[in-house]
Amino acid sequence: MAIEEDVIVVGGGVAGTVAALSAAETGASVRLITHKKSTLRHASGLIDVLGYTPDADGPLADPFEGLDSLPEEHPYHVVGEDAIREGLATFDDIVGDEYHGEHTDANALVPTHGGAVKPTARYPKAAAAGVASDDRDMLLVGFASMTDFEASLAADHLAAAGVPFEARGVTIEFPKRFRADAKVTRFAKALDTDEDVGGRGTREALAAAVEPHLDGAARVGFPSLLGDDHRHEVRADLEAYLGASVFEVPMGPPSLPGLRLEDLLFDALDEAGVGISSGNKAVGYETDDGEVSAVIVDRKGREIPYHADAFVLATGGLVGKGIDSSREGVREPLFDCYIPHPDDRYDWFVEDAFGDHPFTSFGVVPDDRLRPTRADGHAEFENLFAAGGVVGGANVAAEKSASGVSLATGVVAGRAAGDSV
Repeated sequence: MAIEEDVIVVGGGVAGTVAALSAAETGASVRLITHKKSTLRHASGLIDVLGYTPDADGPLADPFEGLDSLPEEHPYHVVGEDAIREGLATFDDIVGDEYHGEHTDANALVPTHGGAVKPTARYPKAAAAGVASDDRDMLLVGFASMTDFEASLAADHLAAAGVPFEARGVTIEFPKRFRADAKVTRFAKALDTDEDVGGRGTREALAAAVEPHLDGAARVGFPSLLGDDHRHEVRADLEAYLGASVFEVPMGPPSLPGLRLEDLLFDALDEAGVGISSGNKAVGYETDDGEVSAVIVDRKGREIPYHADAFVLATGGLVGKGIDSSREGVREPLFDCYIPHPDDRYDWFVEDAFGDHPFTSFGVVPDDRLRPTRADGHAEFENLFAAGGVVGGANVAAEKSASGVSLATGVVAGRAAGDSV
């Protein structure tokens, strides 16, 4: 059975969900199509706008002061500063008091699991007590069964970064024993439900294991696994037991802060009345009189057309598989949009492993309405818009700008799509 909407958004990450919400605000009926689980489960849950300039200057205290240093083709220059601020405001409305940072333009410096401090514009409430601008001494706690976070090494890296406090690290056993390959969500569940450990709850048992190592530290950082549904209660109980502030250190995949953010975004979609089709891949499209008329979705071998008046492409970049690369070249696989790139694959890279590799900014070339353009500069389709990592012109990994680009382009592309119907 064919699906009909005013706007269809393809992609379930930050850009796609914000585009869908922005389109819905115009009064359009909207459906979001997402194939696999979003890349948010691989993300830190931090919302970066701009941490470093292309010349590697930084970390920037104010991301907006670095905008002029970005190349002309950067998505921020396409959408403008107001769109960046509007994207952040949209995000703030979605997450409410679950995130901090909305009170200022300044970046916060948040410690990560490797001991680096990351400049970020928004950060989870659970990470708030760990910001590097706080001069209280810090104890980092790792678990012997979790090798992804070496607390002592992270503390040493913080000290080397010149933070204004003493940082120490300790590795302990988690109070409950799990199998060696237990997922981080299993640790979170034990704290969420306060599972019994020898006659007392997991939270109290964890605090008792940490307390001998406090040595006057006013705040304690744990890997980001301190509960999920009851995460605020878990931190409050640990703080009461320890007499110190407790915070989470953002971790790599699978990222519990990323999963929490995904839940917040999809709750907002439900509240806005956006339809969601998940688990089936968009594999092609149909046209009518030079415009996109439908996206074709593969449902267990059956090709189903999803019709709409406007479409938003938010499938991600090279990492998210929204852009494909092979020996034959680089392509956008759904609409076959034009992606400029050197013919010689050796020109996609530079010799310096940490240099400015051209492939990092591959993506569609948008016009001023965020419509992907052909090689001649004209829009591929009048009713197709793009947002997020599929948009080229930015090295978001080096700049620490991925979330900001997704928010700003999502707002603009979603509204443009909604207004066009």
